[in-house]
Amino acid sequence: MGRVINGREVFKKGTIVQHFKRELMTDEDLQNNPNGYLYEIIGTSRHTENKEELMNYLPLYYTECVDGVDYASRPLDMFMSEVDHEKYPEVKQQYRFEKFEGKVK
Repeated sequence: MGRVINGREVFKKGTIVQHFKRELMTDEDLQNNPNGYLYEIIGTSRHTENKEELMNYLPLYYTECVDGVDYASRPLDMFMSEVDHEKYPEVKQQYRFEKFEGKVK
């Protein structure tokens, strides 16, 4: 087993993951944007000033978060955390990001 954060194994480089908001997309949304809320894991990094660990990932759809940059990043513990089910009670996915089992288009 690899490294574990928040009780979960950290995703390896090249893994495709889905954000829980993919669950909220309609069939029409998915038809128009089949890779919506899908990301390829680039790897982890460490902030050089505060030593915080980050997860670096590549959105597989257009999103403003990468306008002008190559990748997106989040604090690793946030990336590996559970969905806030009080804020999103309709979401069934347990974690903010989970491995995507489907086919990327």
